[in-house]
Amino acid sequence: MKSVTVGWFEIPVSNMERAITFYEKVFNTKLSRNQMGEFDMAWFPWDENGGGAGGSLVYHQEACVTSPDGVLVYFSSEDVNSELERIEDGGGQILVPKTEISPEIGFMAVFLDSEGNRIALHSRQ
Repeated sequence: MKSVTVGWFEIPVSNMERAITFYEKVFNTKLSRNQMGEFDMAWFPWDENGGGAGGSLVYHQEACVTSPDGVLVYFSSEDVNSELERIEDGGGQILVPKTEISPEIGFMAVFLDSEGNRIALHSRQ
């Protein structure tokens, strides 16, 4: 049986500037904004040689709708508390604080981003 992994993800946004500000603050990183036809995208930095899946914020007036009920994307973290400390100040809301999944798997947390999307974090510690 062939394994299937995530190759790319897109998080819909309703206000690109606000979303970029939120994600750059929470993850202490810089996103790269790109226009792809009618799609306004802001790419997260990623390692094209296999260091996790790449992804983007994406705005399109008709094709992208934000939702707290859709697919749940987990961002890897050294310690989810690092990002959780910046969520509310960035305009988001913590839904599930740092919670142990199991000693073997580590910890998770869930938040609403500035656009109303439900997003998760995972760390080993």
